[in-house]
Amino acid sequence: VQLVQSGAELRNPGASVKVSCKASGYTFTSYYIDWVRQAPGQGLEWMGRIDPVDGHTKYAQKFQGRVTFTADTSTTTAYVELSSLRSEDTALYYCARWGGSGSWNDFWGQGTQVTVSS
Repeated sequence: VQLVQSGAELRNPGASVKVSCKASGYTFTSYYIDWVRQAPGQGLEWMGRIDPVDGHTKYAQKFQGRVTFTADTSTTTAYVELSSLRSEDTALYYCARWGGSGSWNDFWGQGTQVTVSS
């Protein structure tokens, strides 16, 4: 199982960023994809998840209206797009697969650094 994320991004405040997560080694539609971030000196923060089967999403309230998750089953790739970026969005962004209730995030991407700075 592998989750391979896109490379580091640098954005100005107010811009948007889109990070990809390419899944391989398992049936993409059998697991949800969670998105989690970690700001410098902070703990892990769950952003939400997507079900690749039907694209159903669940967003953490903090990110509602500013984040969009998508999943392309033809390329087994999940995406997170975050808009109206501010300096507080500077963080390492991770994708992780989740098997559903009672399970945990057993495989993680390597992380993508997003830096928001003018």
